[in-house]
Amino acid sequence: MDSQGQNEQQVVWAVVGTAIGPLLLAATREGLVNVVFHATDPVREKALARLAERLGTTPVEAPDSPLLAEAIRQVDAYFAGELHSFALPLDWSLISGFNRQVLRALAEGVPFGAVVGYGDLARRVGQPGAAQAVGTAMGANPLPVLVPCHRVVESGGGIGGFGGGVETKRKLLALEGVLPEPLF
Repeated sequence: MDSQGQNEQQVVWAVVGTAIGPLLLAATREGLVNVVFHATDPVREKALARLAERLGTTPVEAPDSPLLAEAIRQVDAYFAGELHSFALPLDWSLISGFNRQVLRALAEGVPFGAVVGYGDLARRVGQPGAAQAVGTAMGANPLPVLVPCHRVVESGGGIGGFGGGVETKRKLLALEGVLPEPLF
């Protein structure tokens, strides 16, 4: 609580090294709120500034905070092939409306090792003509990997786009056994 007895928003963050490069993990008291790919210093600084602006508080580096420590443990286990489903609280406050509805349907209905088409996901949320809007929702996903937007592919067999880059999407799908591992 702050000096007036009000609950003050706190945002903690850490960077974890993974097979797809450094990921920035940020959390509030509610749960993980943001995952950022390619978290080099400039990317990290920009992401933290954006979080401060959107959440109204300066994020604090705290890799040992209980939520981040558990998130790091689960992310490490996922990339080691030992974890297929994350069990972490999520803070959905950075996304709303249709985008939140689509991302929740994705998180709850497309398991490890499976993929879904943009149009199929649109149908799952009752909007059969909204495949492009589903693509927009994937691009706005504040929690990639945890909310597995990499599992959404084109209906014709194409891999589709990805905020972390198509090569990152390929690596995640290979990790989950959907695509073969690259030869080199």
